Amino acid sequence: MFTQVPQPLVYAEALLAQFASLSRAADGAALLGDFVRGLAELSGCELTQLYLLDATHTCLGMNAECLDGALQPRAATSLPADYNGEQLLQFALCQNRVVCLDDLGASLHETSFLPATAGTWQSLLCVPLVNQQKAVEGLLLCASRRHVDLQGFADSLGQLGSFVLGQLHLLQRLRQPVGVEAPVSRSVPSLNGYGLIGKSAAMRQTHSLISKVLHSPYTVLLRGETGTGKEVVARAIHDCGPRRSQAFIVQNCAAFPENLLESELFGYRKGAFTGADRDRAGLFDAANGGTLLLDEIGDMPLSLQAKILRVLQEGEIRPLGSNDTHKIDVRIIAATHRDLAVLVSEGKFREDLYYRLAQFPIELPALRQREGDILDLARHFAEKACAYLQRDPVRWSDAALEHLSGYTFPGNVRELKALVERAVLLCEGGELLAEHFSLRMEPMPEDHSGLNLRERLEKVERTLLLDCLRKNDGNQTLAARELGLPRRTLLYRLGRLNINLGDFDG
Repeated sequence: MFTQVPQPLVYAEALLAQFASLSRAADGAALLGDFVRGLAELSGCELTQLYLLDATHTCLGMNAECLDGALQPRAATSLPADYNGEQLLQFALCQNRVVCLDDLGASLHETSFLPATAGTWQSLLCVPLVNQQKAVEGLLLCASRRHVDLQGFADSLGQLGSFVLGQLHLLQRLRQPVGVEAPVSRSVPSLNGYGLIGKSAAMRQTHSLISKVLHSPYTVLLRGETGTGKEVVARAIHDCGPRRSQAFIVQNCAAFPENLLESELFGYRKGAFTGADRDRAGLFDAANGGTLLLDEIGDMPLSLQAKILRVLQEGEIRPLGSNDTHKIDVRIIAATHRDLAVLVSEGKFREDLYYRLAQFPIELPALRQREGDILDLARHFAEKACAYLQRDPVRWSDAALEHLSGYTFPGNVRELKALVERAVLLCEGGELLAEHFSLRMEPMPEDHSGLNLRERLEKVERTLLLDCLRKNDGNQTLAARELGLPRRTLLYRLGRLNINLGDFDG
C-alpha cells in the first residue's frame, strides 16, 4: 500500500497517528475538520475537501475544506446545494472509481468546485468513500498547485476516510438525546423514501435496494407482477440519482414489432428503408445522459437482444442505414413481469443478456405482500383523484377500509388506483362507502361433489385463464405467451369456456 509514496515508513507512522487522533474526536464537526487537515498533512497537498451524500443519498454537498493549512469556514449559502452538475465528482461517485490527474491545467475537465487562488491547480486525487455496507457515501479530494503523482495515496486515504465515516455515525448516535429515536442510517432510506408510498417490511427492503444502486452505474432489472409499479420505481431511481436533470424515457418492448422497435431505439439514416426520408434520432440518443427504461424486456425479439447486449457492453450504437457507431451515455433500467430465467431455459431469451441485465435485480412485492400499505395507498389515490376533479376531499368509512383490507388485489397497485378513482367518481356525498368499490371477492369454496372430472377441470381452467388475463391487463397476446399457447388456441379456449373481456377488470 505504501510502496508508491515517498518515505513509506514515515508515511505509515503519520497515517497511524491520524487514525489514533481521529478516534478521539469529540463531535462531528471537529472530526471532519481534523480529517481534512490530516489529509493535507499526509498528501502534502495545499487543498483537501470532503463531500458527503445527504440522508436520502440524492444530494452531494461539501462538508469540510482545508486550504493552505487552514480550515475554510465557508457559509453554507455560498456553496452549491448539490454538486450533481460536476461531472468529475459524479464520475468518481457513480462509478466508485478513483480519479487521479497530474496535469490538470492541460486537461479539459471542468473543475469549478476547486477554489480560485493565485496559482492554478495542477494535480488532483478524488477517492470514493465506502461505508460498512459497501455503499459509496461520499468523496475525499486532494489538489496541488504542483505536478505530483497522488495515485499512491488513494488506498490508504480511502481507508482513513471509511474509518471517519464510521466514527461520524458513532458520534451521531452517542449524542442523540435519551428518549429520542435515532435517525435512520444513511444506508437505509426513510419509510417513504424516493417518493414511494409504503411502510411495510417488503417496501423497506425495496427502499434499501434502491439506495444501494442509486449512485452506481449498474444496470437494474425490475421484476414483479403486472401493476406492482415497476415504472414508478424506475422513475424514482432516475429522479433521485445524479441523472435527474436529464431525460427519462420509457419504451415498452411489447408494443412494437421487431423492425419498428429497432428503428425506435437506435434511430435511422435517410434512405435506410422505404419511407425513411430524413435522419431520425432514436431513443438511445434522446436519453443520452439520462435513463432509458426498457419495459417488458422479456418480449424483446432474440435478434434485437444481441444489439442491446452490445449497447450495454460497449456503450455505443449504430443507427439503421449507417456504417458508423457513436458513443452514448445512458443508464438502462429493464423491467419485466416474466421469469427471464425460464425464458433462457426455453431458448427465448439470450443467456448472456440475462446475466448482464440481472447485474442488480430488484423484486417488487405484490400488493398482497405489503401488509398495511393498502390503506395508505388508497388514501393517497383518493386525495389525488379529488385534487384532479377539483372537489373537496372525501372521508373513508370503516366499512370501505375493511372492504379493501380483505381483498387480494390480483392487479396490484394499478388495480387499487383504478378502483379508488372509480369510487371517488361514484361518491356523491363526502364519504366513501363499501358499495362504491366493485371488488372481485374470492367466492366461497363450491361443492364439486356433483361434478364429473371434465366439469371440474373446466372450472380450474376458467379460473387460470381469467387470472392470467387480469395479470396482463386483458392483453390476450401476452396471456397466450405466458401460458405457452398459440393465440388462436387461447381464443378458442376463451370461447369454449364463454369467457369475455367483461369477466374481469383490466
